[in-house]
Amino acid sequence: MFQFIKALFSNSKQLLPETDTMKKFLIVGLGNIGMEYEETRHNIGFKILDFLADEEAFVFEGAKLGSVATFKYKGKSILCLKPSTYMNLSGKAVRYWIEKEKIPLENVLVITDDINLPFGTLRVKTKGSDGGHNGLKDIQNTLQTSKYNRFRFGVGSEFSKGKQVDYVLGKWSDDEVQKLKERLQKSTHVIRSFVFSGIKNTMNQFNGT
Repeated sequence: MFQFIKALFSNSKQLLPETDTMKKFLIVGLGNIGMEYEETRHNIGFKILDFLADEEAFVFEGAKLGSVATFKYKGKSILCLKPSTYMNLSGKAVRYWIEKEKIPLENVLVITDDINLPFGTLRVKTKGSDGGHNGLKDIQNTLQTSKYNRFRFGVGSEFSKGKQVDYVLGKWSDDEVQKLKERLQKSTHVIRSFVFSGIKNTMNQFNGT
């Protein structure tokens, strides 16, 4: 019973002790849990956050509705989230951590794959449609707004008619694997820029690169 009560108490504790909410940020990498999804195009959100974790030396830990980790960057407090709800229910995890940590919506960045962009193309936006992406669709429905920041990583559209699902849930090609590290490094620069320089400066500096 004591352990149960302790777990409830620890679960209610905020991970970001920062009192100034404008210095608190939530970076969400979308993906699916499970070994079979690890190196798939659809999991680029997870992959970018894992790359950031290596660079910033932080470790993800299991928590409610996902794996989470925190780090500080130039006076800002950042919570990174990899939802464990599977892609189609991402909104539940995003809303939970926004509310738990009292993070302003304008300080949230959602990272996702995009078949409408060539491989490795980066695009940051402040709002927009879900573009047929089930993760973004659920976030929009859950938050009841399309006005949230999203970071789209192009995965290309090299698939035949009716094969979209197989493509995004497929593994990276050998050529993509060779180019991926540089693209992941660029992606972590996007995250740091968003946190420190703001969404507009980040769009101007990185969109299309």
